[in-house]
Amino acid sequence: MGRVYGYARVSSTEQNLDRQIEALVAYGVEDRHIITDKMSGKDFSRPGYMTLKEQLLRSGDVLVIKELDRLGRDYEAIKNEWHELRQMGIDVVVIDMPMLSTADKTDLEKVLIANIIFELLSYLAEKERVKIKTRQAEGIAAAKQKGVKFGRPKAKLPTGFAEEVRKWQAGEQTATETMAKLGLKRTTFYKLVKEVCI
Repeated sequence: MGRVYGYARVSSTEQNLDRQIEALVAYGVEDRHIITDKMSGKDFSRPGYMTLKEQLLRSGDVLVIKELDRLGRDYEAIKNEWHELRQMGIDVVVIDMPMLSTADKTDLEKVLIANIIFELLSYLAEKERVKIKTRQAEGIAAAKQKGVKFGRPKAKLPTGFAEEVRKWQAGEQTATETMAKLGLKRTTFYKLVKEVCI
């Protein structure tokens, strides 16, 4: 049996880790083996977690977390991370979801648990994506009803634009001279020419 490590995370420095740490200690994790982060769970490049994974955890060790989302916020990323931990020979215990824990399980049970985890996380990830898309669509529809315009605002044509562009196209003046007369930057000038003259 290897060492038992605990990992606790909150999303910001104002939030408190006590509840998670108490649960880890109650499970049997020693204080000195509890690693914490006060950072968003959007990815896994967190100092505490990186130290835990790259320097402390060894094959045969157990990683204890209070809840599955303490690992991270992105279900797809959690799924990949879970797979990596299992590849390293690390067992994972989820205090609030004992059925997902791989410690003290046979190899067959671990495979079954991994499959359940992957299916569950894939389902949750898809559900989250659908929810986000629905929210975005509803937000866009509501904004459009209020007259909100999306995308970059179209640049207004400066006074005399058509005449100056005609002179440039006729070879009466250079593009640089035309831009200077119209007070336009190069990218805006060519964008307007493309929009108006095509």
